Amino acid sequence: MKHRRKRSITALYAVVIAGLIIVSCEKYGYVIVEVDPEIPVLFQTEIQPIFTSACVMCHKGARDPDLRDGNSFVSLTEGGYVTLPAETSRLYKTLESTSHKSFTLPEQRQKILYWIEQGAKNN
Repeated sequence: MKHRRKRSITALYAVVIAGLIIVSCEKYGYVIVEVDPEIPVLFQTEIQPIFTSACVMCHKGARDPDLRDGNSFVSLTEGGYVTLPAETSRLYKTLESTSHKSFTLPEQRQKILYWIEQGAKNN
């Protein structure tokens, strides 16, 4: 009898703990920040920081394009990654691909798209 009661209490604790875990899980979301296409997107202060925080861990010289600060602009523009129309450029298509999409936020990809549309200037 004692053994059966102990098993029941253990099972009850397991159910309570599982319930607490399930209840404590939250679905995280974020607000997509709209980027104004009319405002110039600056490479040095807006685009390079995206590459530095999200891309340099893999693209640091051994893998093309080299997205390290000081190398990325030439690597992208001379390597054929930045072409018009921007939606079909190699850079933007890669960022939107399944293998790369999780590394950047939608507003970061949108900024890169607008930067390309605005002429991909080294500003």
